[in-house]
Amino acid sequence: MFDLLISGANIIDGSGGPAFAGDVAVENGRIAAVGRLGDAPARRRIDAAGRCLTPGFIDIHRHADAALFRPGWGRAELDQGLTTVINGNCGLSLAPICGPFEPDVLRYLAPIVGELPEGRDFPGMASYLALVREAAPPLNTYMLAGMGTIRACAAGFSDAPLTDEQYRTVHALLEDSLAGGALGVSLGLGYAPECFYDTPGLIRALEPLRGSKVPVTVHMRQEGDGVVDALREMLDVARELRMPLEISHLKAIGRRNWRRAVPEMLCLIREARDEGLDVMCDVYPYPAGSTQLIHVLPPEFQAGGTEALTTALADPGSRAKIRRRMESGTDFENISLLVGFENIRATSLHLPEDRPFEGRSIAEIAAARGSDPFDALFDLLAAEHCAVSMIDFIADEDDIRDILKAPFSGVISDATYPVGGLLHPRVYGSFTRLIERYVVKEGLLSLPEAVHKVTMQPAERFGLKSKGRIAPGADADLLLFSPEKLRERDSYEHPDRLAAGMELVLVGGVERSFQ
Repeated sequence: MFDLLISGANIIDGSGGPAFAGDVAVENGRIAAVGRLGDAPARRRIDAAGRCLTPGFIDIHRHADAALFRPGWGRAELDQGLTTVINGNCGLSLAPICGPFEPDVLRYLAPIVGELPEGRDFPGMASYLALVREAAPPLNTYMLAGMGTIRACAAGFSDAPLTDEQYRTVHALLEDSLAGGALGVSLGLGYAPECFYDTPGLIRALEPLRGSKVPVTVHMRQEGDGVVDALREMLDVARELRMPLEISHLKAIGRRNWRRAVPEMLCLIREARDEGLDVMCDVYPYPAGSTQLIHVLPPEFQAGGTEALTTALADPGSRAKIRRRMESGTDFENISLLVGFENIRATSLHLPEDRPFEGRSIAEIAAARGSDPFDALFDLLAAEHCAVSMIDFIADEDDIRDILKAPFSGVISDATYPVGGLLHPRVYGSFTRLIERYVVKEGLLSLPEAVHKVTMQPAERFGLKSKGRIAPGADADLLLFSPEKLRERDSYEHPDRLAAGMELVLVGGVERSFQ
């Protein structure tokens, strides 16, 4: 006797193929049978007539490394159909963290992943994953090994080339993380300290991956004026090391790069794939991003970590140097120059005198304080010891559509979980938005195409063999919904409104209630 029989569903199996009518039986947390199962005996039956049954959605790019230990975590994820997430992205993983630079690393990570849970310590990937299992989050969670964290454990936030001994430490931590359960490796070349690698240094750091099948995701060195060259760099690295490569959150920042850089990059990826390189990309379905506010600063001023930067921001001479670089520099991701201070919002503030400015742009904060936008930015960061998050409006909607249509693209949220403040709406609505907007309203993708991008495709990419498909033997991570009833209810002003319309979510055959 089956535990559950879902009958008469419109089955979209994750392969990208057309939907078909049928029944799905669940037993012991797995899919036991698919087909016309009629009156097969089952302890529970669900009549799914007129609704779609799909595999649970997989988000390969989330930053819930610390957030998953918070009480109630998972509701926002489950309500949009997520049954599996992969954390540790952009080189910024919460494990492994060990050695003398541990406090600096944790301070740097806080605006992305939140604070380390009290009483927890993650010196290695295996210890982190053991504590995750103990916490028993309501959906499947996996990790990548962040090379930024690993470098910081070996050498702090120094901008000096690594020594032979430091490279040995990097390699040991990388290999230990993979042996400890990491599904892959993430790079954050736009962040300190990884931004201090030159290309040969990066290749040397990744040497243990040469010729392996371990997937490597990358937040590239630039996503603004230098984004095409940044992609070329990563394609060269992948060719040299013969490794699978995932370009994270592909985009072109700034109006002068819109409708120019993305078509060129899609062409480069297509050509690389034609030559046999295992490269794919992904995109979040929003024109705004979210990360640390210090990301607007020139990277060389981040050497030494956030406390050194805080000291520099209080020094008139250093402020003048930073300002000069930001006023004209094009050799780094100069977000304020590319999109303007009016499109950069401070979203996670902690001091009582700063909290009224939460959610307001740097331009608005400057006007309210009667100051220049640069001074408002520097004052805010210095006062908050750089622990500020931002939402920045950076990308073009048509570029997003082009990326979504590419057969080698996936869909992610890039959800970040800072301590307090306003979250980006993508935390709550990315996967609902994919279907509501780009399938139902615009018809940019068919429902089987969209489902494939967030089920079987990422499952195969990261070796999750029992996930992402509706087939006998697969995990019973399943969703039941009517596409036209899915609603993203959040916004940039009110990001914490849960998505609506998902009727049933099963994780390992267990129903996850929304009550």
